[in-house]
Amino acid sequence: MHKYDRDGTISYCLGTTICFELLFRKPLAAKAIYVSPKQKRDETYAKLASLAKKNGIPLIENNEKIFRLCEKSNVMAIGEFEKFSSKLDPVKNHIVLVNPSNMGNLGTILRSAAAFSVGGLAIIRPAADAFDPKCVRSSMGAIFSVPFAYFDSFDEYRKAAGERSYYPFMLKAKTSLKNVEAKKPCSLVFGNEATGLDDSYLEFGTPLRIPQSSAVDSLNLDNAVSIGLYALLS
Repeated sequence: MHKYDRDGTISYCLGTTICFELLFRKPLAAKAIYVSPKQKRDETYAKLASLAKKNGIPLIENNEKIFRLCEKSNVMAIGEFEKFSSKLDPVKNHIVLVNPSNMGNLGTILRSAAAFSVGGLAIIRPAADAFDPKCVRSSMGAIFSVPFAYFDSFDEYRKAAGERSYYPFMLKAKTSLKNVEAKKPCSLVFGNEATGLDDSYLEFGTPLRIPQSSAVDSLNLDNAVSIGLYALLS
């Protein structure tokens, strides 16, 4: 195992739970499972070993040097996998993230997308790297079950997305989220953590505002996405 390279073809999932998700959801992408010498040879270990064997994935044990690459000392298993591509379903609901920059937010949003059965996540470049181990870890393995795809522009995404309704989330929007019933399939569109969406999105689709107090200037991106998903798609 080597240090993660954004431009490379390999990534890693850190943690036993996420290794299980890899083996359940994307076994063909899995290359190897590394087990820490600190991992107890208990029922969890037996299940992991059995699943790896079933899928023909090497289980590499007691290589303590590998686990020194982890920032956290409580990681008991590491999954090595090939980066993969996926397509968004044009008849299902999507989340669109325009230039997201934070790996943790991106991973959390993938997890929320899984919780609300979203049909896909569109990521508009420049953007955070979904395959970065920090993102994979914060997704808790949802990256292996939620389709996601990168696009070079919002217009490129629209051409691929099919006929649908759009709901940009903006502080300047006039329509409250409470007053809308989504027309599906739809795309919930969110901007960068620091700058949000530019004013051009006020003229596109149905811009929405999440009602909030004046105690804060805005919500965190991952919180806003979760609120939007619950209000419109649950």
